[in-house]
Amino acid sequence: MSELASVLLRRLRTVYVDQAGPRPGDPSTAEGLTALEGELLDRGFAPTARLRAALAWLGPAGLADAGRRLIRHLDAELGADRTHMPLFRSFPVSVPDDTFGLYVDRVFALLLQWPAQPCVLCGTVGTVHPVAPCAHLVCRACWDGADYTGCPLCRRRIDPADPFLVPGEPRRPRKVPTGPLKPLALGTDVRADTVHALRTLLARRTPLPAQDRADLTVLLAHAPADLGWFPADIPVRETKALVLGSLLRDRHTRVAATALLGTHLTTATDVLRLLCVWSGGAADLMAPPRLRSLPRALRRRLLGLLDFFAVPSLVEDVLRHPAAWKRAAETLHPFEHHARHPGAVLAFAVLRGTAVVPGSALGEALLRTAAAHPEAVRVADGRIRAATWRARTEQALAGRDTGAALDLLRQRPGELLRRLDHLLRLRELDVLPEEFDEVLRRALPGAGPGPLLAALGRLRVRHLPGGRRVFFPRGRVTHAYTADDTRPPFAEAVTTRVCTLLEAEALRRLGAGSRFDLAVLDSALAGLAVPSAERAAAKALVSVPRGSAQPLPAGEVLRLFLHWTEPAGTRVDLDLSVALYDEDWEFAGLCDYTNLVYGDRWAVHSGDLTSAPAPDGATEYVDLDLGALGGRGVRYAVPVVLSFNDIPFEELPDAFAGFMALPSAAQEARGAGYHPRAVRQRYDLEGDSRIHVPMLVDLRRRTFLWTDVHLPSAEGYHDVTRHREDLGRIARDLSGYFARGRTTLWDLAVWHAAARGDEVLVVRRAPVAGTVDELWHYRRRDGEADTAFAARIRVLEAPERREPAGSAADADARAGEAAANKRVLLALVHGGVAPQGATGEVYRLLPGPADGCGLAPLTAGDLVAALG
Repeated sequence: MSELASVLLRRLRTVYVDQAGPRPGDPSTAEGLTALEGELLDRGFAPTARLRAALAWLGPAGLADAGRRLIRHLDAELGADRTHMPLFRSFPVSVPDDTFGLYVDRVFALLLQWPAQPCVLCGTVGTVHPVAPCAHLVCRACWDGADYTGCPLCRRRIDPADPFLVPGEPRRPRKVPTGPLKPLALGTDVRADTVHALRTLLARRTPLPAQDRADLTVLLAHAPADLGWFPADIPVRETKALVLGSLLRDRHTRVAATALLGTHLTTATDVLRLLCVWSGGAADLMAPPRLRSLPRALRRRLLGLLDFFAVPSLVEDVLRHPAAWKRAAETLHPFEHHARHPGAVLAFAVLRGTAVVPGSALGEALLRTAAAHPEAVRVADGRIRAATWRARTEQALAGRDTGAALDLLRQRPGELLRRLDHLLRLRELDVLPEEFDEVLRRALPGAGPGPLLAALGRLRVRHLPGGRRVFFPRGRVTHAYTADDTRPPFAEAVTTRVCTLLEAEALRRLGAGSRFDLAVLDSALAGLAVPSAERAAAKALVSVPRGSAQPLPAGEVLRLFLHWTEPAGTRVDLDLSVALYDEDWEFAGLCDYTNLVYGDRWAVHSGDLTSAPAPDGATEYVDLDLGALGGRGVRYAVPVVLSFNDIPFEELPDAFAGFMALPSAAQEARGAGYHPRAVRQRYDLEGDSRIHVPMLVDLRRRTFLWTDVHLPSAEGYHDVTRHREDLGRIARDLSGYFARGRTTLWDLAVWHAAARGDEVLVVRRAPVAGTVDELWHYRRRDGEADTAFAARIRVLEAPERREPAGSAADADARAGEAAANKRVLLALVHGGVAPQGATGEVYRLLPGPADGCGLAPLTAGDLVAALG
């Protein structure tokens, strides 16, 4: 139950109180409950009234047990359950200014120091002793064992029992960091909550990232075995295969899951994904596992499904993953049943290049089936050859045959949108031709939300001169590659017409949703990209879509952190570094293990730990004084995590990084502690990668761009100096790419509001520091179409009514008053709008009072899912 409780706590913020109640004579739990509330507040959480009452009812033993479990789960989520001890315990105060002088002292001590001789640095006799486990000779007078946690010479972690180390706690800050409070509710029905969380994940229209896939596995293990909760449709094929494969592996649900296969497996690739999950692998088909044997009944069922699919699509799907399907044929044994499953046998014959032997039973069956499907295959040289839709499409595009390409692509609307840019480049167009317009209008209703939103984002800026293109190849982690955009721009009339059609289709789909009395939209949503390619997204505390730009959290100092634990027998040296660039992305400096202090302590590194043995691991910090850095010629800061000795992140049992916001720039007030409530982002380091760039920080604007990309790495050692040109290039290209046309959550929220209501309240965030937020009221005009209403709101035309609202908190409060007792849609960055007595739905990126006001919570994926 503990694992399920952790998942429900993280996803729904529900807490289950199932400990024993008080016994006669038990003392009051008031003091213990107050202490627990204090612990929760330190982590940024607060119990609701019902949860507090349930905890108060417990006796001392029950409260202690419930409190320990709750704190343990929250600490694991925030990363506060690990030991965080940087090299310099009194960081940042004790970090020396002269990194080079420190380096020289280390080199002298390493090369010249001998046992039983005076210290080569200070000449003191009897103070030199080896430290464990590296055995380097360290002078107790030159190096302060009360401040170091690793060997001063090689920076490897020292055995905690070594006499060199002087026990002591890191310096605590005088000013406790604060952050948003997240309410914790009392869980009352674990079965219903499990099903709710499960169905929410299954409704997502983008592939699930690693954290969600892990949660889905836990939820499936505790879901009702009767499968009455199974949805009629699961939009993402990978998710569908993961669910069905997991249910088939469980003998309690195998029979019920088998009955669902005919409805939910609609392509041959679905079957292959299912086989991979059945065999213990992933549904993404990037690294298919060795396939397990199947029960006879299940094997026949899957062969029957393959035979049921249309032969052209079956042949094409099988050829898309030839190596995996050849292994699948060894499990399915299709040729044993060539008379029963002729279509499936034909596809495998094409895949394997099977020779057709005239006169044999198999050969004659293949020839008959091939003759019945000339649109899919042909017979040549005694073998069955494919004639696929994809090959015909590529041929038409390569031959610049616009008519043939249109005829083929209209059959697959999603592929039409993916190839639309290429299709439009086949001819020089001043306006969109009638045939293009007609094909688009007819095909768009059949396209999925992903291709629709992606095409809109790409085409919005295709009338502008090209800059740099960025590619994100499919993979377990996200790599980014860039190139010059040599494509000629389109005529603005062409892009305008295409985007108008795409937006009209989005509004048409959303118009079928439930109606709202009022929509409250946060203009800061314009900085959040619509989620896409989440499959490779890092497990993160806050799910920020890649390409999103957001303000830095309030505070004078941004503290970056890195924690890792190495596997037994392998030394792993990770480095947290920051590369600094000027206005033109020219390299301005760095703060890393070679340069612990930048400028007048504007950036300070906590010291380089070169090993991380269990159980404590190792921690590194970098403190960025935002005000000081931004005013001294540095425009951009690029944090990066590097595996110095080239060990991939996936080999580490525990590795994560992130950042927190500290209120004071005074070094004495910061301390070296890890403050859970100050943590604004925490993400896991995973995958076959050695270089990770989580974000780009704009120090002048005090914003950050969430990139979550991994850079390709050659063999060898990695540090910022070696990769600074690559870092600057990719950072410049990413910032330019994401600043150009992209579909944002602001676009999506405006479409929801315009298609599902007549009144919209925009919380217009202050565009310039020092100005006030405003409330902009929009109302649909008589006879105004959804497209026109949405267009006015999206570009923030003059509203029907405008009122100043003061601070962000004041604006949220007044927006909450306007939405009270209505059916509302809230779409916010910070969940600060909490209308009393309202019903409806709320999306928010960051937690706040909106979480506890009774509205149904939405994710960014839910907003996208409505387009389905």
